[in-house]
Amino acid sequence: MGLSKKPMSMPVRGKGKRDHRFDNVDHALSLFNKMIEKYPKPSIVEFNKLLGAIVKMKHYAIVVSKYRQIELLGVSHNVYSMNILINCFCQLGRIDFGFSVLGKMLKLGVEPSAVTFSTLINGLCNRSKISEAFCMFDEMTEKGYQPNLIVYSTVLKGLSKTGNTDRAVRFLRLMEGRGYEPNIVAYSTVIDCLCKNGLLKEALDLFSEVKVKGIRPNIITYNCLIHGMCNLGQQEEATRLLNEMVDNNISINIDTYNILIDALCKEGTISKAVETIDMMRKQGIEPNVVTYNTLVDAHCKDGMVFEAEDIIDAMIKRGIEPDVVTYNALINGHFLQNEMDKARRVFNLMIEKRCEPDIVTYSTMINGYCKGDIEEAVKLFQAM
Repeated sequence: MGLSKKPMSMPVRGKGKRDHRFDNVDHALSLFNKMIEKYPKPSIVEFNKLLGAIVKMKHYAIVVSKYRQIELLGVSHNVYSMNILINCFCQLGRIDFGFSVLGKMLKLGVEPSAVTFSTLINGLCNRSKISEAFCMFDEMTEKGYQPNLIVYSTVLKGLSKTGNTDRAVRFLRLMEGRGYEPNIVAYSTVIDCLCKNGLLKEALDLFSEVKVKGIRPNIITYNCLIHGMCNLGQQEEATRLLNEMVDNNISINIDTYNILIDALCKEGTISKAVETIDMMRKQGIEPNVVTYNTLVDAHCKDGMVFEAEDIIDAMIKRGIEPDVVTYNALINGHFLQNEMDKARRVFNLMIEKRCEPDIVTYSTMINGYCKGDIEEAVKLFQAM
């Protein structure tokens, strides 16, 4: 758009009247060094403001080291600083150190907050330790800490992510039973989990429940259901849901259309996929590289390699560069037509365009050459 990117400027309010601002982590560390030279030392609150801002820049290891430094200077922790530390350890994949900080909190008499537990629960869920996260949730409630919506949503997301559909649904009901009305994000999380596990009927029942409660489904809710329907070959139902989105003034995005286009192509109805793209364009949404790749792959598998090349030309004219998926589809298409020389030319073009071949590229090339040129297949295998 002709606008140059400016470095991010993070404000940190000091004890005085003005805000300290820095453009990168080096500026932030320079400010930190000035703070530790002051006498008396700034309070933990002031350090938290600075180090909390560095956390937002994702420099977790630096934050951990700086907290250790201020500990040595005799600055006492509070619950907020310890929560920041726990978050940093969780982000660094050291959930064990996060629990060590919790132990230190209890030893020092610092009362953990709901944020403390939710951060640890989130860390456990991110490491797919769902049973431990569930135990942590139970411990939290047993000790009298009231979980907030964020904690419930975190556990629910973890259960759904690991495919624990039954427990996810039960946990959703637990939320309701404890007076927390799940929002559309929570419902969409469970609907997605049900769809991914082939439980479309249950997902649709929950979807109906959402609408009866007067909760407005969003694009993510619809995308989950459309994807679930397409996976089960229910393209007509998916199209009906697409029309429902339009009727309900829900803005359809490229992801929604790509799900449907992919399903239509896999079903072998390329003409319907093209019609869907036309409908998409009428809505003011232009195809992206995923859309084009889906069409290229479908045409190649259907023996229409020449048409696939035309599609690639069209995408380039629209300013969309082919990626490794595009080239892989075209290479495969040529091999399916026993056009080994053309497949090799596409492979060479890919290298020339600095598009790095992946395992699929080499596997396709080797499989193709094994049918007629074993020596070349061995060379490619050795080049991997």
